[in-house]
Amino acid sequence: MAESKRYKEAGVDLEKANLLVEIVKEKTKGLSQKGVISSIGGYAGLFSLDVSCCKNPVLVASTDGVGTKIKIAQLADYHVGIGIDLVAMCVNDVITSGARPLFFLDYIAMGKFNEKIFRELIEGITSGCEMSQCALLGGETAEMPGIYKEGEYDVAGFVVGLVDREKIIDGSEISIGDTVLGLASNGLHSNGFSLVRKILFEEKKLSLDYIPSEIGKPLVEELLRPTKIYVFPILTLINKGLKIKGIAHITGGGFFDNIPRILPKNCKVIIDKRAWEWPPIFKYLQALGNISEEEMLHVFNCGIGMILIVDKDEVEEVLTFLKALNEEVYILGTVEKLQEGKRQVEFI
Repeated sequence: MAESKRYKEAGVDLEKANLLVEIVKEKTKGLSQKGVISSIGGYAGLFSLDVSCCKNPVLVASTDGVGTKIKIAQLADYHVGIGIDLVAMCVNDVITSGARPLFFLDYIAMGKFNEKIFRELIEGITSGCEMSQCALLGGETAEMPGIYKEGEYDVAGFVVGLVDREKIIDGSEISIGDTVLGLASNGLHSNGFSLVRKILFEEKKLSLDYIPSEIGKPLVEELLRPTKIYVFPILTLINKGLKIKGIAHITGGGFFDNIPRILPKNCKVIIDKRAWEWPPIFKYLQALGNISEEEMLHVFNCGIGMILIVDKDEVEEVLTFLKALNEEVYILGTVEKLQEGKRQVEFI
């Protein structure tokens, strides 16, 4: 007891550990945990892997965080969306390979344990797992005084998915003449927030409850919109047998850094800037921060969260199917031959 008392004086409360486990158990009650064969609170999570759907099963893994969007959540003292963001940033990456997310794990580090923040984060994480059709296998929470101030925290997420080797989507089949489609984003998602905060709060001294006429809602509501999760529409396309040659998640680095990751070396994409309308938040930030169009497309998703590349003969079928799922989708452009010295992503 004396040791626990001194540790508590140092800023770490060991008695909170049991409470954390109970909160997670409470929040995961309604979550489908298919494949999970261990209870929350053990040293490691156990998952029974069913590979009957695959002739040659391949595991796909990804890890990510949410970045400085967390600073907005801390100012607003609302954290559910950050939990959704955390899951989204991971599952949206594994789905680009055509993989079905199996299970998710989280890591939460706090300066001092805060039950409200923790409950809201876990609520968001379980909601994100539900939308992603994956289990919450486990996680870790650390109190780290001296690293984080009271009220501050950071999060990291980890996801593992499954795909048949023959059905891996890696962009290798992309060819000249293919069509580039864009799935709409849900706003800023979780990228570019260092620039967002600099413009809105450091330079312009705006408050979170300020309502720009261009947006029509408080900044806090727009900024904390959770990242859209694309697992359901993309898996549905795949399961229906519709051919997707390449998928790019438009995150940090925008269009210029993310699309080339899936393109063969001899290919480039030509995107028509008139193919979609930027949501108001992007136009607002561009005007307020005096940001060039090229930098906007390099930092933000500008309204497109996911890129699909498909054969031109299958475009109409894919569009029809996505629209039936209530997805907002645009024909952005085409795949063309890359000329020496040119970029792999061009806007016209």
